[in-house]
Amino acid sequence: MQLRYNYRVYPTPGQQIALARAFGCARVVYNDGLRIRQQAHAAGQPYIKDSALQTRVITEAKKTPERAWLAEVSSVALVQALGDLHTAYRNFFASVTGKRKGAKLASPRFRSRRDNRQAIRFTRNGFSLRPNRRLYVAKIGELNVRWSRELPSDPSSVSIIRDACGRYFASFVVHTDCSPLSPAEAEVGIDLGLSTFAVLSNGKTIDSPRFLRQAERRLRKAQQNLSRKDKGSKNRAKARLQVARAHARVADTRRDWAHKHSTAIIRENQAVFVEDLCVRGLARTRLAKSVHDAGWGMFTRMVEEKAARFGRVFGRVDRWFPSTRMCSVCGAVSEKKPLYIREWMCTCGTVHDRDLNAAENILAAGRAERLNACGGTVSPAA
Repeated sequence: MQLRYNYRVYPTPGQQIALARAFGCARVVYNDGLRIRQQAHAAGQPYIKDSALQTRVITEAKKTPERAWLAEVSSVALVQALGDLHTAYRNFFASVTGKRKGAKLASPRFRSRRDNRQAIRFTRNGFSLRPNRRLYVAKIGELNVRWSRELPSDPSSVSIIRDACGRYFASFVVHTDCSPLSPAEAEVGIDLGLSTFAVLSNGKTIDSPRFLRQAERRLRKAQQNLSRKDKGSKNRAKARLQVARAHARVADTRRDWAHKHSTAIIRENQAVFVEDLCVRGLARTRLAKSVHDAGWGMFTRMVEEKAARFGRVFGRVDRWFPSTRMCSVCGAVSEKKPLYIREWMCTCGTVHDRDLNAAENILAAGRAERLNACGGTVSPAA
């Protein structure tokens, strides 16, 4: 399977200028290709083929005085930027025709030079790993990489990324054979919440870290400092970086926390079942800030990816399943309960903790779905 390995990169001032030039050229090529296709569609002309568009936007454009500076950067980055446009159009057409699952995708949009995140991609003929453990990128030079861990195999491509707070990263795509973990006997259901991040069906609880809430005072001061600066001034640019660094610190801490807990859950359990929450809908309520701060979607995505990587079972329970109202002992379904009710008694006399009962029901529902026919023949043999 394909995996991404990210490493921090520290380019020199001259390399930063070269990277900024490459970011701009890739953006211009992408926008030129999008503009030509939009004009052809408006004029009623047929869809321009990928190869013809590449010849027109890159090869022929370099010969014109208006786009002669495209030759100053590697052509690999320009071709890959145009490849992103082709992929965006294919995904858009697949979404319109119903071949692509999920929410409907809009048509490709122009890239802005004011985007705080910039990225370019190189294939094998545009980069190499030198014996001095530096990353050579065409027409940029040897970049100093902080190797926090070794690559499992030779990378097939690398993306150089500049984030909102001015940090540079190298993201390698590698092919690796994932070795499954030794089988575990335990299976667990997870009920996600806000006051307590997760309650497991085995009785364990994970407290909600609330990283954004803890950093609100620092974020508020940085945002106030930004609002007092004149637009277009150098001091405003410095204040914007302070705000971006504060948000990046919160996001990095939350991501690291989610990685550690998701890995621990996958290592200890053979099967993991979670509720299919509608995070987008919950983010429109009065609890929007707390929902975003919890990071449910990121956590469940990590659990699902690591389960597939290490040979574990992952399942989602329907969001309409009455996990909170159903008694995990007798199966009776009671009336809806407001959030302030944390314990309730069933008609069978069992007293339930709200979250623990929901986790046990999620585990039972996940097991039932896992052990059923799953599309196979259920009729008895003749």
